[in-house]
Amino acid sequence: AALVVFVVEIALKLYVYRLRFFRSGWNVFDFTIVAITLAPTGEGLQVLRSLRILRALRLVSVVPSMRKVVNALLRAIPGMGSVLTLLLLVFYVAAVMSTKLFGASFPDWFGSIGDSFYTLFQVMTLESWSMGIARPVMEAYPYAWIFFVLFILLTTFAVLNLFIAIVVDSMSAVEHAEQEQTRELVSVDHDAVLAELRAIRAELAELRRGGGAPPASDRGAGAELSA
Repeated sequence: AALVVFVVEIALKLYVYRLRFFRSGWNVFDFTIVAITLAPTGEGLQVLRSLRILRALRLVSVVPSMRKVVNALLRAIPGMGSVLTLLLLVFYVAAVMSTKLFGASFPDWFGSIGDSFYTLFQVMTLESWSMGIARPVMEAYPYAWIFFVLFILLTTFAVLNLFIAIVVDSMSAVEHAEQEQTRELVSVDHDAVLAELRAIRAELAELRRGGGAPPASDRGAGAELSA
């Protein structure tokens, strides 16, 4: 039943907007989800069959609060890309250092740059980083705690929090943009009403100067204005 509603909605939008329908990213998103859902499910199309669960993502385009979150995330991508580049740079420097410092004694964890990347990722997530990695390394290198503590401070508590800050700032920017758009719409309506009232008042004044009696509708409008 829900699929029928989605198909009817897409069909009506296509009928009304024609090619303009595809100018909206949300319309393209909805069209793609519905198209995947309607795809045939033959022997070689099991992947498309599993993708039918994507129908649940239609809620993102229907619920305004979810759309706001997605818009904020998309708006934050450029800033997040810069932070991700910084994080990769920190990871690379730390991986090279840890491979040189600890690779000989702990080849399973720091034997290569790739192994060091994976181990440092585990350290960044704080998953058994102390008892599982740091303390065994400290048995061979007592001052290794300095390296691990600095790495955690730079990644877990500094760089990763920048991601949160960028998303929060993007959410605030989206909220501010929506408020500005609402103010502009209200201002346009207000200006239109004032212009219409001024036109009615000018017409009434002209009728009074000409000595003619205004029509009943104008007298009613004049009474409302005087009130």
